[in-house]
Amino acid sequence: MNELRGGLIGCGFFARNHLHAWADIKGATLAAVCDPDLTRAESFAAAAGVPSVFVDPVEMLRAGNLDFVDIVTPPATHRALVEVAASHRTHVICQKPMAPALEDARAMVEACRAAGVRFMVHENFRWQTPIRAIRDAAPDLGRLFFGRIYWRTAFDVYRDQPYLAEDSRFILADLGVHLLDLARFLFGEVESVYCQTLRINPRIRGEDVATVMLRMASGATCMVELSYASRVEHDPFPQTLIQLEGSLGTATLDRGFELTVVTEHGTAKRSVAPGPLAWSSPMMLHIQESVVRIQGCSSQRGQSWGDVIRFWC
Repeated sequence: MNELRGGLIGCGFFARNHLHAWADIKGATLAAVCDPDLTRAESFAAAAGVPSVFVDPVEMLRAGNLDFVDIVTPPATHRALVEVAASHRTHVICQKPMAPALEDARAMVEACRAAGVRFMVHENFRWQTPIRAIRDAAPDLGRLFFGRIYWRTAFDVYRDQPYLAEDSRFILADLGVHLLDLARFLFGEVESVYCQTLRINPRIRGEDVATVMLRMASGATCMVELSYASRVEHDPFPQTLIQLEGSLGTATLDRGFELTVVTEHGTAKRSVAPGPLAWSSPMMLHIQESVVRIQGCSSQRGQSWGDVIRFWC
């Protein structure tokens, strides 16, 4: 398989995980990085040995001879960047949330379809080792009729990402898209949605608490709970906790990556913690590992990376 050349657009907080992940993946390599801040872009390039640095994504696409771009920028910029990549017949990976409005999201899909290029949204949570483990346990539970996917913490997320405090839509856009995607990953498609939001922290603009009730097309109910205002003992940040109930049993993904499955055959407990990465931090390991897995899963399947750059699950 020929190695494909990619360009990273955006060198902010989470982009460093993308940068390190590409270095770990066979079959693809970063040939260029791009950011409006030249100093920051040069720092990223130096950290990973990327040969080319740009401040203008159009110049990068014109000069880079790229097979794909990995867009890790604020949501308001996604549509324009996806459309310009598509106009250069370049495959696209785009960070979540996909776009601020449905109109933008549809335009992005259409631009890539018209250009004949692949388009993937970087929904990496479903690639976490513990999340894959609880889904693998689901067939033993019979017909799923209820789920709870929850993230309740008081962790100071604004310390490293101060711009989150300025977003008019916060927890649903930044975190909720991940947990709602997990509901689809575990239960299938959604039939109806009810949501209630609150702003508890007076120093932020958007909502920091949201409760979403989903009725799935299967008839199951799934509760998605999001909070950055919940002070709890043994704060699980940044773990996603999950409870699944089926006609034959239950499965619970709890703190410390402990998976408990209860069926008529008894109770089974095991750790589903992810394995180590040379560049990861202990707290963020499961998230950072999922970035490697989503960006490199095609090589694990023995397929051409360029043929599967899409939202494949």
